[in-house]
Amino acid sequence: GSEFSKSVKSCRSRSMDKRGLDFGLTSSSLISPHVLCYSSLLCSSFCLVAHDSTSLFALLFYSLSAGLLRQATYTTTRLGIYTVLFERLSKADGTPPNFFIKALIGMTAGAIGAFVGTPAEVALIRMTADGRLPSDQRRGYTNVFNALIRITREEGVTTLWRGCIPTMARAVVVNAAQLASYSQSKQALLDTGYFRDDILCHFCASMISGLVTTAASMPVDIVKTRIQNMKMIDGKPEYKNGLDVLVKVVGREGFFSLWKGFTPYYARLGPHTVLTFIFLEQMNKFYKIYFLDS
Repeated sequence: GSEFSKSVKSCRSRSMDKRGLDFGLTSSSLISPHVLCYSSLLCSSFCLVAHDSTSLFALLFYSLSAGLLRQATYTTTRLGIYTVLFERLSKADGTPPNFFIKALIGMTAGAIGAFVGTPAEVALIRMTADGRLPSDQRRGYTNVFNALIRITREEGVTTLWRGCIPTMARAVVVNAAQLASYSQSKQALLDTGYFRDDILCHFCASMISGLVTTAASMPVDIVKTRIQNMKMIDGKPEYKNGLDVLVKVVGREGFFSLWKGFTPYYARLGPHTVLTFIFLEQMNKFYKIYFLDS
């Protein structure tokens, strides 16, 4: 059930994922200057059609298999660990942990989930960026498993965890923001007396969580994306580390470029967060009814 729900969300978000990554990769030295015209979500859609040789549908869903594998590894791990730790650290009378404990739980779950999901993440980043490279530079992966096998064979197994540290750093930020803000928002809404523990409450809390998560995670997401997609230039890596990415991006494009593409990012993350928590709440509800109470 949980794998099916995450697969549905992954399919729905692939087109927005593609556009969000396009914003994140903008101005990278790997990209041809003539495609650096993504000033808005609508503009990015037109550019995808104008500059890519494949059809829009094929382009947007090309990396779907990598997105599905990422959901099956990263999301399953982080939500499972968060739920278990949240229940363990709740008091006997059902009182939930305070906000700082929730944030710590989210950080722990995110870091472990990110480590497990990094190989699929590397494949996803590369497959998404592949369509924007000149034809003679494209890697030409056919699916996520082909990508993982070829990366291992051509560049070594450790390459599957390239960018693992910034990926885990991003996951720590995202999950501390997303999971903790959702739990805290839900608790605050229930305390008002105007909400019950139902889908409406879950929807409102998850939309708040998505907004907080978008603002908090975009800078580290840009770092992760560019490190994972970088190539060697004259025998040296394009970036030294995450801090080097931030310095170069801010220096070349300005401070607020760290939030470039906020609209498509939130357009993907908002609905994705809503679906994640609504499905999670419903599955937890049915699990308690049919398994714990039986």
